[in-house]
Amino acid sequence: MYEHLLFEVKDSIAYITINNPKSLNALNTATLTELNDCLAQVEKSKDARVVIVTGSGAKAFVAGADISEMVSATAEEGRTMALLADEAFCRLERMPQVSIAAVNGYALGGGCELAMACDIRVAADTAVFGQPECGLGILPGFGGTQRLPRLIGKGRAKELIFTCDRIDAQEAYRIGLANKVVPKEELLAACQAMARKILSKGSYAVTLAKACVESGMDMDIENGLRMEATTFGMSFATHDKAEGMQAFLEKRPAQFTD
Repeated sequence: MYEHLLFEVKDSIAYITINNPKSLNALNTATLTELNDCLAQVEKSKDARVVIVTGSGAKAFVAGADISEMVSATAEEGRTMALLADEAFCRLERMPQVSIAAVNGYALGGGCELAMACDIRVAADTAVFGQPECGLGILPGFGGTQRLPRLIGKGRAKELIFTCDRIDAQEAYRIGLANKVVPKEELLAACQAMARKILSKGSYAVTLAKACVESGMDMDIENGLRMEATTFGMSFATHDKAEGMQAFLEKRPAQFTD
């Protein structure tokens, strides 16, 4: 189905694997196009409620953008590639499904930016993060200057971008770039366990909560709170609200269906 991706849906979890292991899963135009197309299908799917994104092979999640493609690119071609990545990564960020990055190795440049577009980042203890673009005479162009400060703060983000320093998984966890660090051999199982926990909750409530967080980041606190109140009210009109609260009162597991 795809040349540069592996894709399957099993037990309500979609698995998307960047599959360019010879180039350490580097992102080129073809891969970004396939990723965007795949995500467009996933976001409309009723079968997939959580998405796990990872990289093929033992070394890399995604080691960056494909420099061999970028080396001769013009300014307009560079902008076009960045906009293509933005479309795919914003789709991942805003889709109703929760996305989990299973960071199994190098997450550099576009790889770090792809991980940041996911809702949650679980890192193998061998993972390495970084934004090395300034060392190549360019700057992060797939969201690094925007998402990294939002995740770890402006000062730390500037340091990582300006110095091109790489950080290990534990440091990424310490500064808030990674949500969790697990032994490499336990990475997929840890992501699946987290996905199953999310799947056990009210799926429509989770979707509404994700939308509130994402939209609220671009609002002042007053408007964000008003949006939250309106969305909170919307959740009261669902079967899941009635079932969840009744199950709580009856001290039994809820059977969510929305």
